[in-house]
Amino acid sequence: MAELHTIHLTVNGQPQQRRVMPRQHLVDFLREDLGLKGSHLGCEHGVCGACTVEVNGKIVRGCLTLAVQMDGCSVRSIEGLSQDEDVRDLQDAFVRRSALQCGFCTPGMVMAAKELLEQKPDATRAEVREWMSGNYCRCTGYHAIVDAVCDTLAARRLALGAAS
Repeated sequence: MAELHTIHLTVNGQPQQRRVMPRQHLVDFLREDLGLKGSHLGCEHGVCGACTVEVNGKIVRGCLTLAVQMDGCSVRSIEGLSQDEDVRDLQDAFVRRSALQCGFCTPGMVMAAKELLEQKPDATRAEVREWMSGNYCRCTGYHAIVDAVCDTLAARRLALGAAS
């Protein structure tokens, strides 16, 4: 049996100390050890994006990241992001544009969109589509998701312009 490793990390603002198997994936750790079921396990190959979480401010695929690699890191799952008022407008846009149907891809989509909003506040529709293409959605065909992200970008630009 493999030796357990002790890790110290912060998850959604809460300090954690856990013993983990060396080959346990981050998404499994979040789901099984911490009960955070929002990040989904889809392809287990880093392709679909359903397992997307944030580590030290950057999105990663939770199925390709080992829990032992998180020692000393700050992890934020969709549960932690959902508590953040900074994405309320994005969440509202997803609802308004019907950008969620079965909901399986939604947590990863919101995590990816949040990073886009931060890194490329001037993104074009084509750039939004390209950015979001790393996360698979089999229900919406991406149009509603891209619409929701573009609506949020436009509203934020308008609010920024009004504040100037």
